Amino acid sequence: MQIEYDTKLDNSTYDAIKAFQLNTVNSSTSDLTNSKMRDIEAAANSFFTSIATAFNMTGYNSDNLKEYVPALVFTLYDGFYIYSPFENTLDEDTQNKLAPNATYTNGEEITGLKPYIYYSCRYVKGQMDVTITYSLDNYITIQGYDQNGKGINDAGYLLDDVTYNSANGNVTYRGINITSEPQLTEYIGNKQYAYIKINGVKYYRDDDGSWFTILNGRKNPGQGPFRTGNNDMGYRYYKEAYEFKQRLQSYGITNLTSADAVDVADVTDKDGNVIYSFLNGNYKIFDFDGIEEPDSNFNDHRLAVIRYVIERNLSIALANYNNYGIGSYEFRMPKLAEEDWGKLLNNVSLISFLQGLSIGGRIYNGYSVINNNKNEEVVTENAIYIVENINDDNSTYHRVTHENLAVNANSRGVFNMDFERKSIGSTTSEETYYYYPHKQLGCYTCYVAQTAAVGISNIYEYLDDHRDLAKVYYTALGRERYSMYKVFRNPEEHVNQFKQ
Repeated sequence: MQIEYDTKLDNSTYDAIKAFQLNTVNSSTSDLTNSKMRDIEAAANSFFTSIATAFNMTGYNSDNLKEYVPALVFTLYDGFYIYSPFENTLDEDTQNKLAPNATYTNGEEITGLKPYIYYSCRYVKGQMDVTITYSLDNYITIQGYDQNGKGINDAGYLLDDVTYNSANGNVTYRGINITSEPQLTEYIGNKQYAYIKINGVKYYRDDDGSWFTILNGRKNPGQGPFRTGNNDMGYRYYKEAYEFKQRLQSYGITNLTSADAVDVADVTDKDGNVIYSFLNGNYKIFDFDGIEEPDSNFNDHRLAVIRYVIERNLSIALANYNNYGIGSYEFRMPKLAEEDWGKLLNNVSLISFLQGLSIGGRIYNGYSVINNNKNEEVVTENAIYIVENINDDNSTYHRVTHENLAVNANSRGVFNMDFERKSIGSTTSEETYYYYPHKQLGCYTCYVAQTAAVGISNIYEYLDDHRDLAKVYYTALGRERYSMYKVFRNPEEHVNQFKQ
């Protein structure tokens, strides 16, 4: 029965994360906070619907199963949401002025999303006092005071081995010259459009030279006009990473060590047993020697911060859930396996907990971790596919590590989400049409048999020996990361950089 319950929980968690993926694929506003919360709440509803269906034969329904789910945790790009019960605070004066139509009352127990929690850590060293927010890749945001007590509010990507020649504008990354690439195109329905992606939004150019976006499955005209020609987003990614490194050095951030972290302590359970110890030695965090690689000091520390923040807040949420406990059962934070932390710390994921159900002579206490490697939240190193010939719809796309993969002037790196099916509504009727932005098909030996994919642990070392492939891949990785939505940016100012 333990195995049966584990399976039901895994399946329901998968249904929820799949619902989140489908909602974000077909939403052009999924990066914005309100839309993101809507998509997550829809995913949570999918979870409870699925788990109620799974347990229906054993006498449980959706209402009483909610009592056994202390928390759902949605880990996103730079933070996470916890979906769990909380006590509503809605005094009479607030209700009369701000929420006259509220369907809940003061002190009522509500299940919903708690405020967004960032993967942040505070550091103090001399006059420096900064809070650094980490993400699922090498992007960080810094706020506070630098080594001279001067205010900082900055953000950027951390990259090693980037050079920039201000005289001629040349940018290289790991010895690869990064340039612009031909203008991007993709299909909407059966028609191909040139487009530019800015801060997570794609802007398409119509035949008459006007620009539009896809909003809620419909064309949204009146955008732009934007500059046409080669796409330089990849070039900007590396150039701005070079400039960000120079600023970090001037702030003194590169001198921070793990011992400079403050307001952190071991995460313990109710009995004082250590669940997770934050510090593991004392090392320089921002050592730029291979900083973006998996085994760098930065990545070790980034993962430690993310894990600490999740462990700490989740243990508090589960402890608080005992205020709404069932009978004499006490909900406790389970110890997540290292394999599960490997999933959580590198991609968008969902953690679900199911506790307190009777399974004969014992009480069921289980959790499930399902991650989503196809989403609009983060561009991982594995999210870039290589198309043999971008101008040929009958061409094939491959994993970067496809054995003996040959590239040419028409080869292009494409974000994996651009091979997912999307939908658009008709402008003249209520019909919905489905289409694929790129029509190339995946390589069978790469994705199914996996006999042609080379097993590697470090994509950067692999590409050092495949320089032609590296240029295509690094250009695409930079382009997609630079084009993603970033909270730090001023959206209007950023978009204006690309207008005519």
